Amino acid sequence: MNERTGFSIAGIPFILVCLLLTLLGLVGELMGAATGTFFVAAGGVLIHVFTAWLAKGFFQVAPNEGLVLQLFGKYAGTIRHEGLRWTNPFYSRRRVSLRVRNFESGKLKVNDSDGNPIEIAAVIVWQVMDTAEAVFCVDDYENFVHIQSESALRQMAQSYPYDAHDDAKPSLRSHGEEINDHLRNEIQARLGKAGVQVTEARISHLAYAQEIAQAMLQRQQASAIVAARERIVEGAVGMVGMALDKLRTQGVIELDEERKAAMVSNLLVVLCGERGTQPVLNTGTLYS
Repeated sequence: MNERTGFSIAGIPFILVCLLLTLLGLVGELMGAATGTFFVAAGGVLIHVFTAWLAKGFFQVAPNEGLVLQLFGKYAGTIRHEGLRWTNPFYSRRRVSLRVRNFESGKLKVNDSDGNPIEIAAVIVWQVMDTAEAVFCVDDYENFVHIQSESALRQMAQSYPYDAHDDAKPSLRSHGEEINDHLRNEIQARLGKAGVQVTEARISHLAYAQEIAQAMLQRQQASAIVAARERIVEGAVGMVGMALDKLRTQGVIELDEERKAAMVSNLLVVLCGERGTQPVLNTGTLYS
């Protein structure tokens, strides 16, 4: 079922029509009372009753609001024109907000693609685009949006790891834009049947579950320590190589392989150690 424009006319001109009918009915009642003519007076009363019935057709439409019309249970169209309008008094009317709305899902506890329990929540921005589908295709479109959004968030979280061990593989923590686009598309696929458009969907909360948070923190700390040590070793080896090349090219000193190995070992200890080293002064020769 698709939305279509329902019947309505401007309300201000029709007010003048109702006023003229009211005056006509009043004149009929007065003439009937003055002449004692029952049918004239009854006609005036009927005109007043008919005018009161016509007045039931007046309604107001606010900006970014739609009014769904039904005639004896059948969809008759949607009114989006702002201001005072008039339509068939037999129409039943239901207001539907067309404004942009958002909500934050609750914190869901799910397992990522690696099986690790995580907590995740998201903020979804949405708007009703087709009032007929929103009203007639689902029972309660607002509740439908909330439930389907959380279901899509759960499904998306199970498709990615929390933290990827491979940089080329997307993860929930490192590939924010890609994850948000996937989440928005996943929600839109579920809400399209309800006439709802998802404008934006973003993860608002992401963390390991409490039972494994401490273990995962230790793993992250270990990974950081290993990466730092690797960087330190790479720099130290480069500095040692540069020092040996400088000594050899400038002819400062000639070292045999044994003394060169000892010098390399000492330099690596100095450069890679966490604490400051204490120098040992050799007052003899290199070989004593």
